[in-house]
Amino acid sequence: MNLESKYAYVLGLVLGALLLVTSCETKPPTNLADHTLIPHPVEIAGTGDRFQLARAATIQIADASLQGPAEYLIKAQPGMKLTTDQKADIVLSLDANDEQLGEEGYVMNISDDQILLSANHSGGVFHGLQTLLQLIPLSDERPIEIPTGTIRDYPRYAYRGSMLDVSRHFFGVEDVKRYIDFIAAYKFNVLHLHLTDDQGWRIEIKSKPALTAIGASTEVGGGAGGFYTQEQYQDIVQYAADRFITIVPEIDLPGHTQAALASYPELNCDGKVGELYTGTKVGFSTLCTDNEATYEFVDAVVKELAAITPGPFIHIGGDESHATEKEDFIYFINRAQKIVSKYGKTMMGWDEIAQGEIEKESVVQQWNSAGNASKAAENGNRIILSPAKLAYMDMKYDSTSRIGYDWAALIEVDQAYNWDPDSVNATVPSELIYGIEAPLWTETVENMEDIEYLVFPRLLGYAEIGWSPQSIRNWETYRVRLAAQALRFESEGIDFYRSPVVDWEKKDSIN
Repeated sequence: MNLESKYAYVLGLVLGALLLVTSCETKPPTNLADHTLIPHPVEIAGTGDRFQLARAATIQIADASLQGPAEYLIKAQPGMKLTTDQKADIVLSLDANDEQLGEEGYVMNISDDQILLSANHSGGVFHGLQTLLQLIPLSDERPIEIPTGTIRDYPRYAYRGSMLDVSRHFFGVEDVKRYIDFIAAYKFNVLHLHLTDDQGWRIEIKSKPALTAIGASTEVGGGAGGFYTQEQYQDIVQYAADRFITIVPEIDLPGHTQAALASYPELNCDGKVGELYTGTKVGFSTLCTDNEATYEFVDAVVKELAAITPGPFIHIGGDESHATEKEDFIYFINRAQKIVSKYGKTMMGWDEIAQGEIEKESVVQQWNSAGNASKAAENGNRIILSPAKLAYMDMKYDSTSRIGYDWAALIEVDQAYNWDPDSVNATVPSELIYGIEAPLWTETVENMEDIEYLVFPRLLGYAEIGWSPQSIRNWETYRVRLAAQALRFESEGIDFYRSPVVDWEKKDSIN
């Protein structure tokens, strides 16, 4: 190579390097619409620019009720701080004045110098912050770069819940709080706590101390069990409320009651003390429905539970009461409903309660029988959809899953996502579908790692079903967004199931 050729070669390398540096310094505008958000927002439009958000960003709130959401953001992003300056990096307000947003929707405007998040109510701001947190990259790069644009978002259903069974295996306060954080991050607004069953009674009732002294002493497999004091339960309720989640407590009646029968002999028709149970069979236990002591017991339990539950619902179970004659079951449901109403709460129950003469305000949760839900719909009752073959998170993903059941179905991640509540029961009008709930029963679940394995990543699909319009939901785009969430799972130390129907290896190039 002659001198002239060498010069041209070196010059080419230098110019190439300069071009590379220049291209890195002037990154092309990003498109907010190319997002990895879950649930998918109702409306999203990019403007092709970037907002550089400092790690020590300032937050200004326009209403005192937004103090809690702002502090939540600061806890999630240490270094951010509150300010009274209206030119703050992030401004939270309640001036959306948009009726369609309701109580939980929000509008987020991201310009090149500020993020404005507005809603009609503080719950909407909180949900908007979950979206913002997903837009903030997990890397330590500074400054944080967020695509500019506008997101307008609100939920499809008023009720978006998950159920955690703490009876079959007991989970302490900190575990429940971790679960609350999981569901809050994806805009759920209800945690249904299954507090009692054959294997354990998990809530303190001060007028019935044997329920916890005896009934809480074990769990599936014979473990030590446990229970929540009323003070601990109220702590859980407040923790959830701070995240705009309502606790729905369930006392399962008149079946699934062996823990209660082992605690108080008068609840048994023969007056004898029942035995504690640590197995997994169902349908063998029942309260004595023609005994007035039973209704005194139910009254005492509901009275105390209602007093420490600010939410509107008390769930009375009602499922799988095979040991109760149908006539006796209906009689019991009718009386239990009156007790719940007496203490200012609305009765909720599994679909079997529709066999009773239930009030129109009562809410029926379809898990098994479309016929029961249809009967409730004819009565004008609101319906929550939890179809076992689609929404039960204790079901195995496939035959190789390390824990879980398969009696309802094998529910892979795509099957958990690919259903529309409007199509589950054709006899239930759309306007009576109150929402959906994804239950986690815990016969095979012993610890938080087990919870995470069965819940993640299916939980996110249920979040999107409950929040996003059916018209914008699509498995092929969802699976890409889901892969991007793996980085967040890992950052939270979540032991998630790496489903083969999701290309997890693409996560690093997505988010």
